[in-house]
Amino acid sequence: MKLKKFGGTEKLVYEMVLPIAEELGFEIWDVSFEKEGAYWYLRVFIDHENGITIDDCETMTRPVNKILDEKDPIAQNYILEVGSAGLERALCQGWHFESSIGEVVKAHAIRPIDGEKEWIGTLTAFDGENVSIATDDEKTVQLRLSDLSYVKLYVEIAF
Repeated sequence: MKLKKFGGTEKLVYEMVLPIAEELGFEIWDVSFEKEGAYWYLRVFIDHENGITIDDCETMTRPVNKILDEKDPIAQNYILEVGSAGLERALCQGWHFESSIGEVVKAHAIRPIDGEKEWIGTLTAFDGENVSIATDDEKTVQLRLSDLSYVKLYVEIAF
């Protein structure tokens, strides 16, 4: 995996909506602008230390929609979605990894590494190219981001 860099539209939208998020007490986790089938989707993922509710998404959507209508930075038609980054959010930017040190993550390799393709454990370090994960069997694995398909927060849900 590679660390995500905002494309031009994503960066522009991020800079436009960041002050709104900060004013409302939210953090912008990610912005994506991608085509799915016949439609373009602009997605703004928000976060808060107490979690995100549907009401939070609605509260953020109104001013975001207003500023996008006023400034009209995107030429083509698109569908705006404001949502939670989610419990098992993907770590895709450097600051995501840095802010998640000490959290439980799940890393998945593109190809097996020493016979393994998946690790679950505590993220202990990140240096921009590698992550270190302390697993339950008391070993720490160091993995290159380039060997991984994803790293995301991990939450074990008991039923």
